[in-house]
Amino acid sequence: MSSFVSEANGVAVGFAHCNEGAWGCNPHSDGIKHECGLFGIWKHDNAPQLTYYGLHSLQHRGQDAAGIVVKKGDKLTRTRGTGLLTEVFNRDLLADMEGDAAIGHVLYATGGMKSNTSAQPLLFYEQRNNASLAVCHNGAFVNSASLRNKLEDLGSIFHTTCNSEILAHLTKRAGQDSFNENLKYALSQMYGGFAFLLMTQRGMFAARDPYGIRPLVIGKIGSSFIIASETCALENVGAVYVRDVAPGEMVIINDSGLASGFFTDESGLNVCGMEYIYIARPDSDIEGVNVHTSRKNAGRILAKESPTHADVVIASPDTGISAAIGYAEAMDIPYEIGLIKNRYIGRTFIAPAQSLREQGVKMKLSAVRSIVEGKSVVLVDDSMVRGTTMRHITRLLKETGAREVHMKIASPLYKYPCYYGIDTPSPRELIAHKRTAEEIETILGVDSLAFISEEGLTNAVGRSLCMACFNGDYPTHLQDFAGEVVPR
Repeated sequence: MSSFVSEANGVAVGFAHCNEGAWGCNPHSDGIKHECGLFGIWKHDNAPQLTYYGLHSLQHRGQDAAGIVVKKGDKLTRTRGTGLLTEVFNRDLLADMEGDAAIGHVLYATGGMKSNTSAQPLLFYEQRNNASLAVCHNGAFVNSASLRNKLEDLGSIFHTTCNSEILAHLTKRAGQDSFNENLKYALSQMYGGFAFLLMTQRGMFAARDPYGIRPLVIGKIGSSFIIASETCALENVGAVYVRDVAPGEMVIINDSGLASGFFTDESGLNVCGMEYIYIARPDSDIEGVNVHTSRKNAGRILAKESPTHADVVIASPDTGISAAIGYAEAMDIPYEIGLIKNRYIGRTFIAPAQSLREQGVKMKLSAVRSIVEGKSVVLVDDSMVRGTTMRHITRLLKETGAREVHMKIASPLYKYPCYYGIDTPSPRELIAHKRTAEEIETILGVDSLAFISEEGLTNAVGRSLCMACFNGDYPTHLQDFAGEVVPR
């Protein structure tokens, strides 16, 4: 394995006590996972406030809980709670937060939030060395149950079911010469799609999985380095983009600057396709590719693969808009706003129960009668997972007077569950699992239905992607899920 270019002044942190951690991510609970947002900054007088604003740009990645750990001198303190950032942090609280470094986290808890103990970052203390460690992460790894069982056999006691706590225990037990080497060893034991952000009194650490499945970027404001899940967070705080964290890379930021090394010799770039399709904000760039541009390209390619001459093109808001614009331009058909979204209803994609998802969809969208009545409509959406939203939208458009509804999906058929951090818990909930596009067309009641091809999606983004949810070709061995994987 590569050695570090320079060494940060790490601190050996013990984990005798965990200030309880994040919502359960145990792969054998309900198989429900989450998407989250990370932001951290080192050596800035307004670190807590910039972390808040950075997380605000990442609110789309998590709306159920938020937390920030601040370093002031040699003391790490944490504020966390359930709900949106504005519900956890008010103006007075932000004004009172002082420190020159901070890391923060926003969480999707797809199983529902029960208390603020579900919020990250986790915060660990070791009284003997007066040492502290804050940890938060995005994504999931597929051998967490095996690692947890091994650690418990060795005497570890867990306070949470979160992957972040496993990393902490692995780091403590690594037995290497420094905290940096301990962390490298711990990261090398994890397989999956993840991004980690950690902080001690001496430095900030970031790491990205060996396949680059989950995004993570480095930015800079003045002489201060920033780590964030997406580039949109850098823009929001006035920082400049430096580069993406490389697959398998561990970055160390301290008062001496930035150093990096790799915790594995086996790495390759396979960014999650759903990051470009659905998760990331349109104004973000992932590995040099703008998300809006890739979605618009997907719409153009979809028009070539499945042309339909209609009166109007509309989008399923909001993540279908970019692809709809591309489709309309390629077909030379007017693009119109035919569906209005209620901004105060959360994403139905992550609603915990089917009945709640259906009710949420009914409250979420309304059709513009003057745009769709009596017309042949092309409806473009970014993806189709459970199909709940699409069934409702089809009925809504027909009831509002649309003569025809032709549905175009700017991603391939979503057939397989994700084991790397997206909320797709089981194949039986996926409308495309064991169904053809023609069968789904009948279920939805649309006049036609088309999905972009895998090749088309790859061309739209311009790079290789993790498309396991579309084709079942998982980039890692699914260690703890081997008996659950559905054959292709």
